Amino acid sequence: MTEAVQPAQRAAAPQRPPVTIVTAKAERMPMPVRLDAIGTVQTLSAVTVRSRVESQIMEVGFKDGDYVKKGDLLFRLDSRQLETQLRQAEANVVRDKASLVSAEADLRRAEELAKRDFATDQRLETARAAAATLRASILGGEAAVDGLKVQLSYYTVISPVSGRIGVAALKEGNIAKVGDTSGALATINQIDPIYASFALPQRHLPAIRAAMNANTATVLATQQGVAKGVEGKIAVVDNIVDATTGTIQLRAIFDNAAETLWPGALCQVRVTLRVEPDALTVPREAVQNGQNGPFVFVIEDNIAKARSVVLDRTVDGRVVLASGLKGGEAIVVDGALLLTDGARTIERSRGGQQVPSNQTSQRGSAG
Repeated sequence: MTEAVQPAQRAAAPQRPPVTIVTAKAERMPMPVRLDAIGTVQTLSAVTVRSRVESQIMEVGFKDGDYVKKGDLLFRLDSRQLETQLRQAEANVVRDKASLVSAEADLRRAEELAKRDFATDQRLETARAAAATLRASILGGEAAVDGLKVQLSYYTVISPVSGRIGVAALKEGNIAKVGDTSGALATINQIDPIYASFALPQRHLPAIRAAMNANTATVLATQQGVAKGVEGKIAVVDNIVDATTGTIQLRAIFDNAAETLWPGALCQVRVTLRVEPDALTVPREAVQNGQNGPFVFVIEDNIAKARSVVLDRTVDGRVVLASGLKGGEAIVVDGALLLTDGARTIERSRGGQQVPSNQTSQRGSAG
């Protein structure tokens, strides 16, 4: 009697209860093709300000760390001795010009007298020589004046570029020297526009060049500690791959009027090569890793089916698939750890409420 009942009891054993899950749809949507790297902010150029003459500093025309414009006064040096020489040279020119007026008058008189045979040839030649000598003296004097003016300009040190200046190495009263390698007066960094230098694996080089040729490549640089990044574009791709690291060096350029990027700082660089208009995507939490590679659970008629997928990339919490799904499938995003292939499921909403079985079936059959 007991032996006859045991097979029936085994046949009536309850099935494994359905696993509670949450699903989402595999969706097609525009997704960017991105490359991320760590970069270093670099100045457009760094100009070292030096003195071209040796003289005492009389005035410093900026505050340490100021933004200076091209042509702004940086240093004024003691030029009194040269100014005296310039005034003397200018006076010599004025004197020679006055003498030339008299010499030319003498020459005209000598020429008139020579026409009437009242003057000797020697007197005429002497008058001509005197006038010519004064003309030459005037030319030489004017050249000397021009040279002194050029030298005098060296005593006023102006900014050759616009940028952020550093700390003045010498203050008022110090002697600015010439030819001293340590005699830099200050350094100006041009920071608008500004560069970010970074490296990417060499396998991306064809895609980078294609995006540059198509004018679709953009770059976002975000400095550490700064909430908002700055958008720019690739300016330079190095002409050689680093064989040691297998990377290619790139440089992007950015407008930096707000000085968001600072020279020497590290920054997160994101290069967007293009936008894929119809990429197949799933939430990142839907992807599981198995012995045969990544897979997702697809729900069909409340039954979980494991399906292998090939991953392309992850963008903003969504995984772009190269293959494995078509789009529109209901995939498990919560509860996958309790699932096996072929397991029955029951869905709950993200708020915790169970979804009625008919709705679950409809969602499952939508794929």
